[in-house]
Amino acid sequence: MKAAFYTLGCKVNQCETEYMTELLQKAGYEIVAPSQDADVYIVNSCTVTATADQKTRQHVRKFKRAHPNSVIVLTGCMPQAYADSADKLPEADIVISNKSNAKLAAYLQAYFASCRRVVEIDRHQTGDPFAECSITSFSGRIRAFVKIEDGCNRFCSYCIIPMSRGRVRSKLPEDLQKEVTALAQNGIKEIVLVGINLSSYGKDQNDRFTIADAVKICADIPQIRRVRLGSLEPDHMTPEIIDKLAGIEKFCPQFHISLQSGCDKTLKAMNRHYTAKEYASLCGKLRAVFPACTLTTDVMTGFCGETDADFNASLEFVKKIRFHKVHVFPYSERPGTAASRLGDEVPKSVKESRANQMIEATEAIRLSLFEQLCGQSVCVLFEQFKDGVNSGYTRGYTPVHVPDTEDRTGQICTVKITSVSPGGICLGEILA
Repeated sequence: MKAAFYTLGCKVNQCETEYMTELLQKAGYEIVAPSQDADVYIVNSCTVTATADQKTRQHVRKFKRAHPNSVIVLTGCMPQAYADSADKLPEADIVISNKSNAKLAAYLQAYFASCRRVVEIDRHQTGDPFAECSITSFSGRIRAFVKIEDGCNRFCSYCIIPMSRGRVRSKLPEDLQKEVTALAQNGIKEIVLVGINLSSYGKDQNDRFTIADAVKICADIPQIRRVRLGSLEPDHMTPEIIDKLAGIEKFCPQFHISLQSGCDKTLKAMNRHYTAKEYASLCGKLRAVFPACTLTTDVMTGFCGETDADFNASLEFVKKIRFHKVHVFPYSERPGTAASRLGDEVPKSVKESRANQMIEATEAIRLSLFEQLCGQSVCVLFEQFKDGVNSGYTRGYTPVHVPDTEDRTGQICTVKITSVSPGGICLGEILA
């Protein structure tokens, strides 16, 4: 039997797909690319935006249309948050929730035995333990995403994630140490710790451990060369955590600190727990402790009631911080959230126009920051060799390409940056 995965959404979803991949391999399945013929197609969905839901529906229907005799499985955040909508997608032969991913092989076995449609949505409950999601490899790569936290307690007014992921729960340190040891033994050189609200790691365990402790566990494994963190919430990045991270040599000082808006009025309407001034202060602290750090973020445009003045305040704030990369997206109303009761009054064309302005401004800053690297020497962990080019990333997650005759995958090399491509890739030459 052959199975193929199609994954939408965040790094947590990607990690969970790796977990389900290993489960099906243990059950005897051969995993193939979604472009190939397979007996089973699994769509691991995202529901952060309406566009994500649309893409999920499109791919479920596309796989069933192209492979009418194959079994189509829908899992992930969409059926977890919107069970009725997922149930009404008849092209999906099996509909399960992200809470039930560990049972995927069993659901497939039941379907093949009965040929009856399976719809099983197991709801998240307060007090749920952290669900098993350990992996031993990551699609043949040398960098692996490791899920250490799930759920969110914040209830930002625009966000459906608490409905699709439940409350905060954390992987125990001893389980993390065991998982990363196995990954290291299978050739993984870099660990990226991820979670739905990663900076809440340990909050459900009375703060007896934090994300800094998780980084230290990974860094203490000799084969691991680098450790970095996924998306973080600004108000959870305390001075104590920052100082602990600074003492870990293998920690990569690249911080993706979720912003959403640089306008205080909008932040309050979003039920975010900080002001623009507090966010800027955190950025200053990080740059003082980690002089070579890179800062990246997410910004939403066209949130409920956002005026031109509100948007301009957000745009100017983002320009002032000078992020290395900004993920910009227009606001998308999610049914069931507090913001959905306010009405979506900003026209779609205005949202998109503001997003384009934000993207144009932030991309110009990104290129200027990369251009400042020209002539400098940086350490690059190479991840791929293809068509005579080694590609990898600096500690700050700057992408670097080096023409070469030797495959240096898995090596950390000193590279002199010589130029920057229009697409935002640093080009260089090997020094050592």
